[in-house]
Amino acid sequence: MPSITQMRYAAPDPRDQQVETLTFDALRAMNSGGTQRADFHVLAVVDAGTGTVMVDFASYRLSPGSVAWITAGAVHRWADVGDIAGRLALFVPTAPVTAATRALVATPGVRPVWAIPADERPYVAAALDHLVLETSAPAAGGSAELPAILLSALLGRLRPPEVEAEVEDRVFRAFRDRVETDFREHHDAEHYARALGYAPRTLSRAVARATGSTAKAYLVERVALEAKRLLAHDRLTAVACAAALGFTDASNFSVFFRRATGQRPGAWQKSVAGVTA
Repeated sequence: MPSITQMRYAAPDPRDQQVETLTFDALRAMNSGGTQRADFHVLAVVDAGTGTVMVDFASYRLSPGSVAWITAGAVHRWADVGDIAGRLALFVPTAPVTAATRALVATPGVRPVWAIPADERPYVAAALDHLVLETSAPAAGGSAELPAILLSALLGRLRPPEVEAEVEDRVFRAFRDRVETDFREHHDAEHYARALGYAPRTLSRAVARATGSTAKAYLVERVALEAKRLLAHDRLTAVACAAALGFTDASNFSVFFRRATGQRPGAWQKSVAGVTA
C-alpha cells in the first residue's frame, strides 16, 4: 500500500501565526495527488470550476459556492481539482478565539462539503477577503492575533448543516465529546450513560434526535471509522488494530469490523489500496 503523507502544521511566519491562506493554484503546486492526513484543519471555498475531494473514504463533488472542511485527523485526497479556483485557510484546532467557533472546530460531525446559501455568499466572501489580506500582506505593526480573530469571523459566517442540529441538544453534545475521549476503551452505550449521569433512555432519545440512529450505532460507526483509518493509512494489522481500539483479541475485532462494514479487516485493507494511492 502506498505511503500516506502525514502533515504537521508549520507556522508560516516568525510571529508563530496559527492561520495561513493559499489559493488552489498554490495547493496544486505543492500537492502530489496522494492521500494525506494532517494535524490541522483545511477550509476551502470554491469560487469557480468543479472537482472532487475524498474525505475519510467518501468522495464529495465540489462546485462554485461549495465549502470543503477537512478536519484535523481526517484522511483526505484532492482527487480532481485541476479546474477549481478558490481559496483555502489552514489553521490549528486552537486558533479560533471565541467560544462558539472553538466549539464548532471541536465538533467531529462537521459535514465535509456543503453549499453556501446564495444570500450568505457575499458575507462569506468579505470575511475570507479580509483574512486573506491579513495573512498574505499583513500591515506593519499589526497584531499577531488578527488572523485568528478574522478566522473566527469567517467561521461564524459558516453553518455546516449537521452542526446546527447537533448543538441544539446538550445531552448529545456531551455524549459526542465523551465518545471522542473514550471510544478506544469503551464500546458500550451504557458506559457513556453512567459516565455522563443520564438514564440510558435519556441518552438514547438525545442521540436519536440528533442523528436518527441509536447510541450503539453511533459508537459502531465511530470505532469502525478509526479502524478504517488505522488499516488503510497507518497500515496496521488486525492484531494491532484490535489492541489500539480496545478489543480483547483480533478475532473479536474481526467480527466487529465485518458486521460494521461487510468485509473482514484484511480484505477491506486490500480493497482500498488503490483508492488511497
